[in-house]
Amino acid sequence: MKLVVFDVDGTLVDSQAHISKAMGLAFERQGLPVPKKSQVRSIIGLSLTEALQKMVPEGSEILHKKIVDSYVECFRSLRESSGYEPSPLFHGIRGLLDRLLVSEKYLLGIATGKGRRGLDYIIESHSLGHYFSTIQTADNHPSKPHPSMLYSALDETGLLSENAVIIGDTSYDMDMGEAANFNKVGVSWGYHSSEIMIPKSDFYVSFSDEIDGILKNIWSDI
Repeated sequence: MKLVVFDVDGTLVDSQAHISKAMGLAFERQGLPVPKKSQVRSIIGLSLTEALQKMVPEGSEILHKKIVDSYVECFRSLRESSGYEPSPLFHGIRGLLDRLLVSEKYLLGIATGKGRRGLDYIIESHSLGHYFSTIQTADNHPSKPHPSMLYSALDETGLLSENAVIIGDTSYDMDMGEAANFNKVGVSWGYHSSEIMIPKSDFYVSFSDEIDGILKNIWSDI
């Protein structure tokens, strides 16, 4: 068996609109200027505390905690508001997950900077729970690019890093994979540019249906 670990935001789901909205509201609550969307995109993938340290480097630990708490509350309010739609899956993702699952050659996993509550909402909204054998979230690990999430995924599946790959859209995913000695596949449809991603990726894809072939290139015995 081979282990295929996916990032979530920017890889499986297009969540930038909701994240930007909640972040903007959180900053407003603290009397701070609303960050640009490009600034928010740049930190998607990090755990919240680390993201705020990058966005407001001059801020105190207390301020960062206040913004984090406001963000969580604002995101919850958005989800409970009338007309809210869950962040959509990117094109082709469900088909990819289906193909990998039914092949019976792969175990699938998640490594995300999301908290478990937010991830559970995404999983339940899109009925994704049956795909994944291991799920790692920011609640129990240091922020990416620390490799802790990938180490735990290996422990839970009993596989070695040479038989594992991380698929993600940010440099944080690729740096995490490098630290854990995983194979690394970068995707173009997420939140970090190709200029950032290509040098850090072992393989770089523009379409989800390319991933099947990439996995066969990585492991000739598949």
